[in-house]
Amino acid sequence: MELDLRLWATQDPGRLAVRAAGRDTSYGELEALTNQIAHVLQRQGVRRGDHVAAVIGNDVMIFAVVWGAYRLGAYITPIPSTASAADAAYVVADCGASVVVVNAALAETMASLPALAPSVGTWLSVHGAMPGFQAMEPLLRDAPATPVAEEHSGALMMYTSGTTGKPKGVIRPLPAQRQATPAFAADLCAMFDITAGARYLSTAPLYHAAPLRWGLAFLAAGGSVIAMGKFDAAEALDLIERERITHSQWVPTMFHRMLALPEERRRAFHAPEHRMAVHAAAPCAVPLKRAMIEWWGPIIEEYYSGSEGVGLTAISTAEWLGHAGSVGRAKKGVLHVLGDDDQELGAGQTGRIFFSGISHFAYHNAPEKTAARTSRQGFQTFGDVGHVDEEGYLFLTDRLDDMIISGGVNIYPQELEGAISEMPEVAEAAVIGAPDPVFGEKPVCFVVPRPSVQDPAAFVERLDAWCRDRLGRIKRPREFRVLQALPYSAQGKLLRRELRRLLA
Repeated sequence: MELDLRLWATQDPGRLAVRAAGRDTSYGELEALTNQIAHVLQRQGVRRGDHVAAVIGNDVMIFAVVWGAYRLGAYITPIPSTASAADAAYVVADCGASVVVVNAALAETMASLPALAPSVGTWLSVHGAMPGFQAMEPLLRDAPATPVAEEHSGALMMYTSGTTGKPKGVIRPLPAQRQATPAFAADLCAMFDITAGARYLSTAPLYHAAPLRWGLAFLAAGGSVIAMGKFDAAEALDLIERERITHSQWVPTMFHRMLALPEERRRAFHAPEHRMAVHAAAPCAVPLKRAMIEWWGPIIEEYYSGSEGVGLTAISTAEWLGHAGSVGRAKKGVLHVLGDDDQELGAGQTGRIFFSGISHFAYHNAPEKTAARTSRQGFQTFGDVGHVDEEGYLFLTDRLDDMIISGGVNIYPQELEGAISEMPEVAEAAVIGAPDPVFGEKPVCFVVPRPSVQDPAAFVERLDAWCRDRLGRIKRPREFRVLQALPYSAQGKLLRRELRRLLA
């Protein structure tokens, strides 16, 4: 099967490409808009190897800007529409963008962006005018809807989510030869059965790596992307049913919210065409995933990867039921578990997770951070810890950055969170390290109880006893804090830095 947006626009121009922000865009319209944007960017001086940044949100324009810049051979960096002007300016300056495209709907928060990033040569606004920006719509009307004379292949330059510090740009060399479709799109289509006519529900912000890459893959394959403006559990179920969704993508917090819907709505859910529900981005507690499998059946697929793209593992429902808690076997790259001395470890031994066999990434303007994610052999890592069983299934223990060292003992928060989440009264749990005068650090648990819990003090006593039984004296949390909700990023990643602020 050929993977090419232009091919589908030629063969079936009226087919739905994107439904987002209350607007339907056909393949023919998206192809024309993509070409017009490529001409506009080219007229603004964008050439192969230049950088373009975009603050747009869940709108068809993010796909058009990415495709247009890609065909010029540019690097494209999406910036969260939820970012402050200062945070957006940091990314714009760090990536060296020569052109920045901003959604005029964000004028209130982004008005000061040009003053904060004076090195940018061109500021463009879409969906309206903004002071200090040139409106793109008049430029588009004057631009041809046909391809630019000489097309190249660009690349996404995504920034990490910054859950533990400043975001870092992930960059790779541009493809030497023109490719109609980014290589990652072809990989996703092959691994997850993405074919023409598939209908994809995008539940997360399109400025993040996974939702954007998946959306681009479906467009390359001739599918339709239905993008939610903001996640709502009940609306998501309605869309799956009404839009005849075949593929969907989730993070564990979304599973929590859907399972919390009234039982009658969950029982009434009927979506026979929904054949694959993929989840990633954050650890999924075993009880939570079991509950989703019991509800939706054997269509739950999980994968493990990241913005750095050093490798990918995946696991089907059937495999997971036999290896509960695993994130699967390597589907892209070769998996390695290394000790602190970079020596390979055997099955069942916990160490740092690396991959080889994939082209190397670098953190833009941060060679020391790139080196910290590269082993002596040249393998690269997302920064996670775990082990592989005898059959090659990967089990993640935690992130290196989150590890707690208490009295010389390594304590992995994810292990504790998994044990705590198995307590029936617990909805969600998160563990971080706090300073301790005797042991250096101590584990502190933030927990969200289920609505049935009426007495928080008594609940904490029962939880403490639960942890003593399952985690032992050394690993069990020394302190418990009850919250109504845990802090998550828009991508569904736990923001441990926000929990650390609660301890300050």
